[in-house]
Amino acid sequence: MENDIKIKTIDEYIEICLEGIQPKLRELRQIILEASLELTEKISWGMPTFYFKGNVIHFASHKKHIGLYCGAEAVQNFGDKLQGYKTSNGTIQIPNGRELDVDLIQNIVRFNIEGNRNK
Repeated sequence: MENDIKIKTIDEYIEICLEGIQPKLRELRQIILEASLELTEKISWGMPTFYFKGNVIHFASHKKHIGLYCGAEAVQNFGDKLQGYKTSNGTIQIPNGRELDVDLIQNIVRFNIEGNRNK
């Protein structure tokens, strides 16, 4: 993905990613949106971002993985379910060849929504 292109929508973001990963990014977007009707979409920090009273979760496509940026508290809270993933400081790496765990992703989204609701 080229960094000098100004992305305005998640559709635009996905379109400039490698063609082979685009279906997985669309699936991830749908999984996140289906977690809550309260979410809105935007681009923040150059990444697809899902928002409810604050940022809930972001994702970004990388060469070998999708970065899921959900915050340190979510990574800590779901640590037992993230044993097979590389994680660091609020980030989960999903290898491009790995299936998306719908329940895990949606539970992380709902956890962050509740955190934002209670701020």
